[in-house]
Amino acid sequence: MISNKPLFLILLSIGLILPFILPGFKLQLSIMWILVVLALTWDVQGGQMGYNTFGNIFFFGLGMYFCASTQIGIFFPLSEWTAAGGEKTFVHLPEQYFQGLALGLIVAAIIPSIVAMVVGYGILGLRGHYFAICTLGLGIAAGEFAGGIELIGAGQGMTSPPWPKGLGDTELRGEFFYYICFTLMICTFLFLRWAYSTRFGLVLNAIRDNEDKAESMGIDTMKYKISGWVTSAFFLGIAGGLMGNMIGYIEPVETAFPGKTFGVFMVLMAILGGKGTLIGPVIGAIIFHIFKEGFWTFFLGWQYVALGALIVIVVVFFPEGIMGFLREKFPSKFGEVIDEKDRLSQIELK
Repeated sequence: MISNKPLFLILLSIGLILPFILPGFKLQLSIMWILVVLALTWDVQGGQMGYNTFGNIFFFGLGMYFCASTQIGIFFPLSEWTAAGGEKTFVHLPEQYFQGLALGLIVAAIIPSIVAMVVGYGILGLRGHYFAICTLGLGIAAGEFAGGIELIGAGQGMTSPPWPKGLGDTELRGEFFYYICFTLMICTFLFLRWAYSTRFGLVLNAIRDNEDKAESMGIDTMKYKISGWVTSAFFLGIAGGLMGNMIGYIEPVETAFPGKTFGVFMVLMAILGGKGTLIGPVIGAIIFHIFKEGFWTFFLGWQYVALGALIVIVVVFFPEGIMGFLREKFPSKFGEVIDEKDRLSQIELK
């Protein structure tokens, strides 16, 4: 039987040594772990709960803005920073930088979680296409709204605090953010692994299978749906805060609330690996990122054509994802027992 534990240990070992094997790709590798977090958190709703959402990018953008604004605002006037040249006028000392980053990531986790709780009561009563369309509007509206707020740079965006000059070159910066992103991914994975083994995971699956029947059994499904969304928002907010610092520039539509890129990517990655599984989104995100970066590097200009083709291939040929494909081909490895009669009947049907 295939277990998540050995796969996790392999992933942990590889992740710890990757910066030394590929020292020139620390930023790309850091973004890969962020994408894994996006896929894992989307799967809480889309895979485990059966609620296909396109609005999780909303919490990612909130975390990005609140983290950067906190880092700046506790030491300097935010409005002056976002004005032209502000980031050159105000310089963070090393201790200010790390204090601001720590506090900023805490705020980036808390505020999106609170927003998810409030918004969840309003829209998690919707189901099916209505819920999907409503969540899609969240990310779009948030990008437009942020583009009109002068305090955070409006449509022109804002810069996040740069790496202190007295702390060495970009190599140290790359390693620092790499291991923070990797730690976030590990924490997200372990937390969800624990959560899915509790009543929380069972109820999410019950909602996916038959929500009406779950409610008729006395389960407060709304409470669990909101808890799932708050969990996603918590980790997504931190991921957004880290992403804003790594990129160095926050723009409302293309960076903070990029629904047409990261918003779609998180869905595709979870489906590619196998939604409704724990390790599937991890595998899907890693394969997707390697595929994407390869086309961005060697076939620039055709990258979106390739991604579109990938979406078609996944939906048509791998609707259950990589894990679903492996489960079908090697059921015994997943603890499933098929007697000889069932096996022969399946062969005849094919």
